[in-house]
Amino acid sequence: MRKFTVAAIQMTSGGDAARNAARALELAAEAADRGASLIALPENWLLIRDDGEPPADPSLFEDGPADDLRAFCRARRVTMVAGTVPEAAPDGRLHNCCPVIGPDGEFIAKYRKIHLFDVEVGDGAAYRESKHINPGAEAVVAQTPCGPIGLSVCYDLRFPELYRLLARRGARVLFVPAAFTLLTGKDHWETLLRARAIENYAYVVAPGQYGKNTPKRNTYGRSLVADPWGVVIARAADRECVIAAEIDYDFQDSIRSRMPALGHINPWLFRQFE
Repeated sequence: MRKFTVAAIQMTSGGDAARNAARALELAAEAADRGASLIALPENWLLIRDDGEPPADPSLFEDGPADDLRAFCRARRVTMVAGTVPEAAPDGRLHNCCPVIGPDGEFIAKYRKIHLFDVEVGDGAAYRESKHINPGAEAVVAQTPCGPIGLSVCYDLRFPELYRLLARRGARVLFVPAAFTLLTGKDHWETLLRARAIENYAYVVAPGQYGKNTPKRNTYGRSLVADPWGVVIARAADRECVIAAEIDYDFQDSIRSRMPALGHINPWLFRQFE
């Protein structure tokens, strides 16, 4: 598949998992109706709670929503990057897990968020993701009917070596499901996404959370798709919505042939990060 439509779903998920699950399917149906072959949900689309509240239970996804998404992919013959969902980790914490579901309804791959958001961003709140989340330890390129895609989540965006590794392993489209804070998003979100696209001559698809998710949590939104030249080719409005854009691998190949920077990487330098 050399050319296809990708869709990114922007949501305002909160503490009502049933509402969030129903809304995700509704927006996914809109994306499929618009011709999308590859659909992406945002981070924590099923449930968002304030820090300090109990974390989501893995059964929240396993007992219903997982089967619903798999049935949707089978019925509409689409591939889905299913944002992130809670997954049990061996140490009793959770993984912030990004599953990929194929058009046959089967799981193609799962990526577990590597970089955890333990920061004080200056909005009056401290975030300690590692309290409940066990970091993943594997970079994942999923082989899909739409081509090889690289997986990442939210805070990963600040670590360019991950995306270079994904590109070196063949990823043509990089996904960044996110719940970026309002304070950091307004200054950093688009700049970082465009940088990851330009550095790797890759498409970047970033479905995000938007708005007042909880009494204490506001997310930035502005979900977008950037092309391999770093041009934003789709951008979300400030509301729950679907954005769509065309992925064109011939266009990507032309950029990579004219600007072959990926072939100019110094192997010694990259090995310092491995």
